[in-house]
Amino acid sequence: MSNKYILAIDQGTSSTKSLIFDEKGQAVAKGSENLHAHYFGDGFVEQEPEVIYQNVLASVAKCLEDLTSKGLDAAAIAGIGISNQRETFIVWDKAGKPLHNAVVWQCKRSVQICEELKQQGLSEQVNQKTGLVIDPYFSATKLIWLNRNNEAVKNAIANGEAYFGTVDTWLLYKMTNGKNYATDYTNASRTLLFNLHTLQWDEELIEAFGLTGIQLPEVKSSSASFGKTTLDGLFAQPVPVAAMIGDSHAAAFGEGCFEAGTAKATLGTGCSILMNIGDKPVQSNNGMVTTICWSIDGRIDYALEGVIVSCGATIEWLKNELGLFNDSKETEAMATAVADNGGVYLIPAFSGLGSPHWQMDRKASIEGISFGSTKNHIVRAALESIPYQIKDVVTAMQSDATVDLKSVNINGGISGNRFVMQMIADLLQINITRSAVADASALGAAFLAGLATGLYKDLSALKERIAVDQIYQPASESTIVVSYKQWQQAIYDYKRLM
Repeated sequence: MSNKYILAIDQGTSSTKSLIFDEKGQAVAKGSENLHAHYFGDGFVEQEPEVIYQNVLASVAKCLEDLTSKGLDAAAIAGIGISNQRETFIVWDKAGKPLHNAVVWQCKRSVQICEELKQQGLSEQVNQKTGLVIDPYFSATKLIWLNRNNEAVKNAIANGEAYFGTVDTWLLYKMTNGKNYATDYTNASRTLLFNLHTLQWDEELIEAFGLTGIQLPEVKSSSASFGKTTLDGLFAQPVPVAAMIGDSHAAAFGEGCFEAGTAKATLGTGCSILMNIGDKPVQSNNGMVTTICWSIDGRIDYALEGVIVSCGATIEWLKNELGLFNDSKETEAMATAVADNGGVYLIPAFSGLGSPHWQMDRKASIEGISFGSTKNHIVRAALESIPYQIKDVVTAMQSDATVDLKSVNINGGISGNRFVMQMIADLLQINITRSAVADASALGAAFLAGLATGLYKDLSALKERIAVDQIYQPASESTIVVSYKQWQQAIYDYKRLM
């Protein structure tokens, strides 16, 4: 053993987590810093680009302090891996100055633009080329909005001086003082601007979107040489940035989704369910999106994905806005304090419904409330909405896939809620595995950086380093089937009325 480490930076929507992993894949240090988002207007969500970068620096500083407090040497860090909130993007000028705040993936400002693009008959072309659907969730539609509504952005694009990047690209640009301008295949595949078949930015779509002139980063494998950084002096010597990957894709890699048929679900602010489908893209007919799962030197794996917009965000809303509890850890006991949901169903369309429904103009609702309903019923309904949405996605995914579902690995904060995890197993009627590493996205970024720096030899070596915390086995599905049918009815009623 050479006692080398990898620093993984997991830049998320609500915080940045930094972890340092050793050669066994064990986290030896950690630091976290909360990140604020601005919510305003009719579904607008933004973050400040410089604040995102400073948030990363603060998180890493805490992590390094934790490392050195244990008597470990920061000089032994061989590389940096970055996983990032996807679809969130920044546009900056030649000098590296942001032209606008970061537009967050949750933002719905481009709903009308999406309708226009659909009316222009672009839906099939976009889906065929990018594997995605025309929706506010994906970056390009909100970039179009900025191009139409922000003079600085519009002029910079027209003059070829607007630099577009997802959060990974912005961080790399800042970390390397503008020397490196790049992204990876997974992040590129979330923009609506990247062709899954040619593995290049699609000039035809860029022109159709009215974005001719936009500068786009070089696209590399998730595990590659992206440049070097001292992170504004946090390191005495420059350290290689050896991996960049979207957070959900990083989690799939960290969970060991190395073969077709293996799937993961990340239960965070939203929820991404990714199923590895092998070395060729498959077009969905059931509301899934096709994306790049992960990539290493000489290999690109594709995935089907179901995007659930509101997962942990629903629970946070109940806590922050309704004050039903003080800590999300209380929700498990509240849910099990009642025999069932009492006929209460919460449709968590706070920012619309994603896969497989794609009802992005829908509003959230709580249905079936009576005088007999308690806050425990509402909390239980909110928790149940997570497994119900996962069941919706997995059912659609299995209809599209050319391979059978082999396994489902679940990570993220809510994976610690035993009520939710058992209900997922019961609904899917398959064993559900919870990773022993809570920060699967960080682990995946570390694994990829470790491959690029030679710390880890190959995928087989990585498999040996993936630990399982708990396996949930399905119980009888008779009762859960009735509840799920009522959930489907609530979804269908809205579709019927529209």
